[in-house]
Amino acid sequence: MDLKSKIDTTRLPGHIAIIMDGNGRWAQKKGEARLFGHQHGVESVRKIATTSAELGIRYLTLYAFSTENWKRPQYEVDALMDLLVHTLNQELDTLMKNNIRLKAIGDLSRLNTDCHKQLMQTMESTSKNERMELILALNYSGRWELCEATRKIAVEVVEGRMSAEEISSDTIDKFLSTAGMPEPELLIRTGGENRVSNFLLWQIAYSELYFTNVFWPDFREKDLYEAIINYQNRERRFGMISEQINQAFDK
Repeated sequence: MDLKSKIDTTRLPGHIAIIMDGNGRWAQKKGEARLFGHQHGVESVRKIATTSAELGIRYLTLYAFSTENWKRPQYEVDALMDLLVHTLNQELDTLMKNNIRLKAIGDLSRLNTDCHKQLMQTMESTSKNERMELILALNYSGRWELCEATRKIAVEVVEGRMSAEEISSDTIDKFLSTAGMPEPELLIRTGGENRVSNFLLWQIAYSELYFTNVFWPDFREKDLYEAIINYQNRERRFGMISEQINQAFDK
């Protein structure tokens, strides 16, 4: 039995989030510059996005560029921005063919002009696609997002449209970049590091975390299948005990 056939398609995670780590180390192990790894990571994005859509995953969020990534050498940041522009232009046909809608979260205002323009054009071109949403986290961090949500809620209170007593977790949900999306059931991190690196801090409160030593440029369909199978073999209790979960399913 192959890995794909072991997946229970009735219990797929509706939303998978991925920290795409290991591009630079993958390239360095091959004696190449870090950009070589980022370039090859694009193929993994294509493979995992199309495979996720084919499986029936509704939302796929990829951590593409964090607010901390601006600290990298300027030549690498510039190269990443150029690569993003090229990739968005090159992959439009793939997105359209697979009926995938592109969205982005993060402080997009800091992206350079060409990158921002190409991103907006690609999102507009794919806006009517319905099979899956591919969300790129660009110039994003969980702390930045929570600060932004807090500021917006504070304005609502100061201007009298909301009282402090009305603020709840649902209120915060509505002011996040991911408003309207389900929370990720599964968070995957490639590259061998076991941390969440400031990614979707609010949204992954109950996510199942899956860490793999596979570097992102080598991450392929079988690796995604393994992560989903691992997820499906876990018991998600949300603070309850096993007996309560079983009783809920029996009903």
